[in-house]
This record gives sequence, C-alpha cells and structure tokens, in this order.
Amino acid sequence: MSASTESPLRIVDEAGAVALVGRVMETLRALEDVLARESDHIRVGRLHQGLAETPGKTGLSAAYLQGLETIKANATALMRFAPEGLAALRDAHQRFTEAAASNQAVLATAHTVAEGLVKSLSQELNRTRTATVYGQSARGPSPYLRPGMEGSQPLVLSVNL
Repeated sequence: MSASTESPLRIVDEAGAVALVGRVMETLRALEDVLARESDHIRVGRLHQGLAETPGKTGLSAAYLQGLETIKANATALMRFAPEGLAALRDAHQRFTEAAASNQAVLATAHTVAEGLVKSLSQELNRTRTATVYGQSARGPSPYLRPGMEGSQPLVLSVNL
C-alpha cells in the first residue's frame, strides 16, 4: 500500500515517535540536497541539469508535507515521547526554509537574466534591421505601433539550446 493511501500514522510509544521524526528529517535532508544541487547548476548556467530533478523534488516535497501532517496529527504524543526530536525538527525546518529562500532567489535571478538577454537580443536585432537617416528611423511612424515599437520585428528562438 502506498504512503499516500495509508491512514494517518498514530504514535503510541517512544520508538514510533523517534521513527516518525527520523523519517521526516531524512526526507527534509534529501529535499534540501536536491534544492542545493538545483541552485548550484542554475548559478553556473546549467539550466537543463538544474531542472532535471524536478520530479524527484516534487515527490520529496509531497512526502515532506505528508510527514508534517502526520506530525501535526500526533503533536501531543510527540511532545510526550520525543520532545528533543521535535526541537531538532524545528531547527532543521528553519534551515530548510532559508535554503528554499536562497533557491528561490537563484531561480528569480536566472529568470531576470534570461529575460534581460532576450530583450537585449531583440533590441539589437531590430536596431540592425532599421536604417537610420540623421539619427532617426528611415521609415515614417506607423499608426498601428505603440511608441518605441517602430520597425519592430518578431524574435524567433530555438527551444533546443
């Protein structure tokens, strides 16, 4: 039976509490490792490799959220049987939150850089296609274009980089 179809786990002793905290901590560490690898790849421009682990990341995220739900459902038992495990889990979750924020910053930066490159490329291509006469565009203004869009041509990119 898969973990997603099982009924919520009920903690009744210290061994169960320690095992639950250990499983959630292990999942959290694995998820943090995936985020770190993704960030490392994206930072150096290896987008394909950085985004290759998305299915694994999704699975680990789902397992972590399910583990958190199980912990919430057993909060009283965990406080009784494994209070130090809960404290360690809180600390690990805080570190993970910081790692996730760092990963989001890396992804946002990569997005901004890519957007800037595409805009610069488009402007450069359009600049070379328009003749200039005394610093002005050789064509008259079109009533169908917005200001700044005179002589704009479509930009075509290959998705196989």
